[in-house]
Amino acid sequence: MSRWNELTGETSGSDYAARFAALSRSGKDVHGEARFCAALVPAGARVLDAGCGTGRVMIRLAELGYDCVGVDRDASMLAVAREQAPSLPWFSHDLTEFQPDRLGIAADFDLVIAAGNIFPLLATGTEATVVERLATALRPGGLLVAGFGLDAAHLPVPPSITLPEYDDYCAAAGLALVDRFATWDADPYEGGGYAVSVHRR
Repeated sequence: MSRWNELTGETSGSDYAARFAALSRSGKDVHGEARFCAALVPAGARVLDAGCGTGRVMIRLAELGYDCVGVDRDASMLAVAREQAPSLPWFSHDLTEFQPDRLGIAADFDLVIAAGNIFPLLATGTEATVVERLATALRPGGLLVAGFGLDAAHLPVPPSITLPEYDDYCAAAGLALVDRFATWDADPYEGGGYAVSVHRR
């Protein structure tokens, strides 16, 4: 069982979507992740949203002209995504078992994004496996982008993965660190409790 499942029971899709809808109505920018990705690869690029949730990031990227695929194991989150964008490809699948060919997906993504604390919310001990699964979905030269909290102030659960550990998992999967930022607005990372990491295959 993932830490996400333990935290939510995988029944929080509507509440999660409502929270971001309220933020958007209040004038908050809720598209930082999509804007960040759009600065890395051109429109038309293939993007895998790993742990896509309610589809907030992927739907925005699709609106910007990206060829997107979303994968998540939480049925309540996917139900919202499918309701909001029924024409986009949403797959119910556990990232620890993700193999694009089994879903009829070509493993040639230009970018894989794992936003929303995906890695700290995995079942402990599966992080390296998920990094490897996502790396194999990338074309040569493709990018893995992951943003997640590193301390209690930035996570709904106790911290479970450090940046050195994450970098080691990426290196083992054939990925090299390109850059690291403190926010999805690309502020420089100088330590702190949240990091957005960009690795290249």
